[in-house]
Amino acid sequence: MATASKTGNMLEKLVREGSFKWLLSKRSYFGKEFEEMRMSSSTRKSWISELSPFANTVVRRCSKILDIPTCELQKCFNEEAFDSIKHQSRYARNFLEYCCFKALALCVQQMCDLTDKKFRRLTYDMMLAWETPAAASQPLLNVDDELTVGIEAFSRIAPAVPVIANVVISENLFEVLTMSTGSRLQFSIYDKYLGGLESAIRRMTTQSDSSLLSAIRSSRREKILEVDGTVTTQPVLEHVGISTWPGRLTLTDHALYFEALRVVSFDKPKMYDLSDELKQVVKPELTGPWGTRLFDKAVYYKSISLSEPVVMEFPELKGHARRDYWLAIIREVLYAHRYVNKFHITGVARDEALLRAVLGILRLQAIQDISSLNPACYETLLMFNLCDQLPGGDLILETLANMSCTRELDSTNNYTAVNGMSSVSALVMVSNLGLVFGTSSSAPHGTSFAVGEIAVGEISVLERAVKESFQVVLARETVDRVKVDGVDTNVAVMKGLLFPVLEAVKLLLSLVYWNDSLKSLLFCLVFGYVIWRGWLGYAFGIAVLFLAIFMMITRWRNQGRPIDALKVTAPPPMNTMERLLAVQNAISQVEQLMKDGNIFLLKLRALLLSIFPQATEKLAITLALMALVLAFIPIKNIILLTFLETFTRYSPLRRGSAERWTRRLRDWWYSIPAAPVLLQRQKEVKKKK
Repeated sequence: MATASKTGNMLEKLVREGSFKWLLSKRSYFGKEFEEMRMSSSTRKSWISELSPFANTVVRRCSKILDIPTCELQKCFNEEAFDSIKHQSRYARNFLEYCCFKALALCVQQMCDLTDKKFRRLTYDMMLAWETPAAASQPLLNVDDELTVGIEAFSRIAPAVPVIANVVISENLFEVLTMSTGSRLQFSIYDKYLGGLESAIRRMTTQSDSSLLSAIRSSRREKILEVDGTVTTQPVLEHVGISTWPGRLTLTDHALYFEALRVVSFDKPKMYDLSDELKQVVKPELTGPWGTRLFDKAVYYKSISLSEPVVMEFPELKGHARRDYWLAIIREVLYAHRYVNKFHITGVARDEALLRAVLGILRLQAIQDISSLNPACYETLLMFNLCDQLPGGDLILETLANMSCTRELDSTNNYTAVNGMSSVSALVMVSNLGLVFGTSSSAPHGTSFAVGEIAVGEISVLERAVKESFQVVLARETVDRVKVDGVDTNVAVMKGLLFPVLEAVKLLLSLVYWNDSLKSLLFCLVFGYVIWRGWLGYAFGIAVLFLAIFMMITRWRNQGRPIDALKVTAPPPMNTMERLLAVQNAISQVEQLMKDGNIFLLKLRALLLSIFPQATEKLAITLALMALVLAFIPIKNIILLTFLETFTRYSPLRRGSAERWTRRLRDWWYSIPAAPVLLQRQKEVKKKK
């Protein structure tokens, strides 16, 4: 009683001080629930001190759905969860996820209805509570701001309802939904998206229940996903060889069908199978009258079952968004079947794999209904298309296949996994929406296939594979962002990047030329002693170790800080003539380097072929002496002598003699004639008229 009284006093104090008056005035479900919790004495007893007011209201609503008292939910969580999940720093968010997943699993299995405004608001409020789960959490907005959701909360809660999103595409879906709202999701947009999704599901159900292609599709229980060409003003044109036919194009979850348009009806449909391994090729294609390639508005289809390829054209006044949409959804079905065939997935796991492709197409249709979508976004919202493009996308599909095999094994052992620690599967939800896929969709709901892609307080192997793949994508995007145009600008950036190396080279040259005699003398003594004692390997090892230590210290100091951008002074802009002159100058310098290289090779050829006998004899004697030195003198002494020769050449004691020997060597090289070169021109063969 004391605890309940204390909780009630705290709630009244929060409202009296105005901390939540703005929330109550928004007419949101949070406000209504919070008011009920303040007024009800029984609810005060269920107040969980570890949770924020937001999280407490969501947990209370989950408790109502499950018909389990809040204290019992907390007791079940404490008994089922691992110790790491119940750690104090993560307890509030993990317990909130537990309640959300458990409530959503029940909603999905029994009464899921996307038209239900309460269900839509529940999922959105779960995301809001996820961002501020702990008692110490504060709302991430001001009084006048609208409640909005961030990408982490969306990516965590939305995949728990598989129709709304999945782990692979959730971040891309969030970016599309928040393109006009500054990377924060508003409920109005989220509500429109779910409305569009419900309409897409209803439209697909109506199409599949119609008589369209019913006789052909009955054996595989195919579902019609999209139809185009029903309007005479926007037909689909099929090109086979030199013949062209307008007609209607239909995509199912197994094949592509084209029905040529006759006078008052459609001809018998032709099927292009996407489910068998027929080495299909689906790509964009150019079309035009009389074989010209002018319009980029067609899809090219080829397989080993066809004698010649087929081209499906989607005419439109401007752009090629219609073609891009069809190209993406055809590939999604094709890639889904390739995934199934590659990993030999059967049974319920096969149905769920195809369902992932179907749900991706439904989401794409829903977004098209509520906003104008950039064609470049089509493939990023379809899981199998995205995995085909992502670096490491094959690893994501392999992880998904392993998860499916594990679930099928658990299903064979009658393992029950619906305990609230994991999200629900897509197949269970869609079955309750009235859609039946495949031949195995009558599997019992209590099997491990009711387990989805995310689990409470854990990062699943699928999530980890997706994050690693996206990290590579982000790294590749940074490469694209730092690319600059212009030779002079790229040279400036390269100088900025190589500044430490250039400074090290300058320091080394100053030691070689004895600009500071004391530093050069100490350098020669220290490194000469290291070489003499055979410590050269240790010296390189210590240098590498210091580099590793420097990197770790830098990582520790910069943890959580933004990366400092490289500051480069851009060269003054050049006009077109100056750029042409710069390019010509660069080409001239490269040409001169090539000439010098050819002269060097020709002189070397003259020495080897003894065109200049005196120089050849001197070179042969020098090479013989070098061979004797390498054969009888230890390599350590040779390295030491080479080091001392290099770094003492310009010392005060040796400078004069070194310059004389350098001059004599240069004169000797200049005295060697180059080997002759004979250029032969190919004779032009004149064609007879």
